Amino acid sequence: MSWLLLLPIPISAGAALTTQFAVNAQLRTVVGGPVLAAAVSFFVGTVALVVVALAVDRHVPEVSAITSSPWWVWIGGLLGAAFVLTSIILTPRLGAATTVGLFLTGQILGSIVIDHFGLLRLPVHEATLPRILGAILVVVGVFLVQKF
Repeated sequence: MSWLLLLPIPISAGAALTTQFAVNAQLRTVVGGPVLAAAVSFFVGTVALVVVALAVDRHVPEVSAITSSPWWVWIGGLLGAAFVLTSIILTPRLGAATTVGLFLTGQILGSIVIDHFGLLRLPVHEATLPRILGAILVVVGVFLVQKF
């Protein structure tokens, strides 16, 4: 499948993520704090995913697959919780565009490192000069969005 056909999916997900930042920032004021707002957000998301998993994936993984997996495959939820909590704290202070831009900067830089070294069992994609220049352009773009 051509990546052009997939393009609307991550763009929509990115727009949804920005909306999530703003919604969770408001949820913070309703529930009285960022940690509880993140917990409520994760609870609602967990319920939704359990419903979808029951409808789509009607199997339980083998115990051996679970126990033989590397320890680091289990930290995704913790990383997601830190991401959501950080967005709840920063969005009201920095604005949605700056917060998303800074997250994007971290994501681009982190992904280039992961790709370059093939970390977490992903295929290697070298940190070529064009990729590094692209990351620099993202950082410059974030600066411009924040400044103006």
